Amino acid sequence: MKKSILFVAAFLSFGMNYAQLSTTIKVNEGQLQGVVEKGLTVFKGIPFAAPPVGDLRWHSPMPAAQWQGIRQATTFAPAPFQGGNPPSGKSEDCLYLNIWSPAKSAKEKVPVLVWIYGGAFNFGATSEATYNGEKLAKKGVILVSIAYRVGQLGFMAHPELSAENPNHVSGNYGIMDMIAGLKWVKENIEAFGGDPNKVTIFGESAGGIAVSMLCASPEAKGLFHGAISQSGGSFGPSRNTTYPGENMKRLADAEKAGEDYLKNSGFSSIAEMRKLPADKLPAIRGLAWPIVDGIVIPDDQYKLYEAGKFNDTPILVGYNSDEGASFSPPKTPEDYIKGVETRYGKFSKALMAAYPVGENSVPKTARDLARDAAFGWQTWSWARLQATSGKSKVFYYYFDQHPENPVGSPNAGHGSHHGQEVAYVFEQLDSKNPQTSQSDLVISDTMGTYWTNFAKYGDPNGSGMPKWPAFNDETGKVMYFSQKPYVDTVPSLESLKVLDQYFKWRRTPEGEAWAN
Repeated sequence: MKKSILFVAAFLSFGMNYAQLSTTIKVNEGQLQGVVEKGLTVFKGIPFAAPPVGDLRWHSPMPAAQWQGIRQATTFAPAPFQGGNPPSGKSEDCLYLNIWSPAKSAKEKVPVLVWIYGGAFNFGATSEATYNGEKLAKKGVILVSIAYRVGQLGFMAHPELSAENPNHVSGNYGIMDMIAGLKWVKENIEAFGGDPNKVTIFGESAGGIAVSMLCASPEAKGLFHGAISQSGGSFGPSRNTTYPGENMKRLADAEKAGEDYLKNSGFSSIAEMRKLPADKLPAIRGLAWPIVDGIVIPDDQYKLYEAGKFNDTPILVGYNSDEGASFSPPKTPEDYIKGVETRYGKFSKALMAAYPVGENSVPKTARDLARDAAFGWQTWSWARLQATSGKSKVFYYYFDQHPENPVGSPNAGHGSHHGQEVAYVFEQLDSKNPQTSQSDLVISDTMGTYWTNFAKYGDPNGSGMPKWPAFNDETGKVMYFSQKPYVDTVPSLESLKVLDQYFKWRRTPEGEAWAN
């Protein structure tokens, strides 16, 4: 009898250890068929909205249609139409998401991490190999990646489009896609073993900027409970002639740009342009970008945060040490000086003193002005504003993981470039590559653990991890990832203070008139 009981107990234990979430899941629109991959239940290419084609081009996302039978969800859907060539191809029919779930049953209430890709709001795909959700999911979260429209299909404003909209706005279709994806997650993630009340959004570059926009959007209220931004933030004032860190146009200016786009392309109406295949759409000048429309993005985010008008959740924000090397840095000191004078006007001398250039070169000290204008000041301001106006904790990081390049080599004096940290966070470094150091692997595992802890607890700290203190403006504690994780103060703080004076001036009547 005793042997029989032990056998049954062992059998039950075996069954419990190897239980698996069903690969057939019922969601609001119908049944999905996924696959088991490396102990995870994985679903790819799940429609969260109707295809934004035909009359739905330049329209807010509409609900996905119901389907009969079981829909296969085993391959990535095409990425949004764009100038690049993403791994899964591209199509105007692009509003799909993917799920990696470690849950063994639908009752587990696993925390959820929702990834928003970067790409300057003009490129991007969930199918990029670096965004594989396997490693993070195995740390105890459900990883979701959502697609959104990019380029002119995602962000073109026009008076005709505004007239169609009940709020009389246009232009932020890509951000609305993210919101639609988050609504789908809230309504359906429980079927995958997820907790709809413990959703954290995270993104890098344009994805990180979008995270900050969602944090300030009343349209996204209640759809997430934590936010992580890697090289993101949108706290600069609006400007008709945009620069990195001052990317936002107001609706009227964006509508005028849309009118010029149609006119210069030889079209007389939106209806006419909607008939054109996506691959025949004329290229736009510059970059498509979200706008201050008064609804999705109500106002200058800096002002919204000052007034306490934001979605107050814990945030984890940071940037990389040499982002300025990644965006066509000036080749000569003369180019640097001319560029600073053109953009910063009366503040150019003070900023060149704070971010000095060499006599015959453009060193990191000068490149850091571009880094801080686009990312450093945005992150620092976001952290300070939330720590002052909000109730939720702020965690601030600085990524500076790179080899020490010898003097005289092409990369001497270089730090960590834009986007470098993404593979570390997703733990997608190639351990067999001789260029990958043991320190790289330790930093990657540490970041993945901090990020998933944050999704679980609203705090990156956990057992066996170096203590990461919450940020406030008095102590200014920042977690550095540089050969090892350690705590230090805000990098380039005195230079940031000079740049802050420029951004304050830009919000005065004089600064506003000068810029526009």
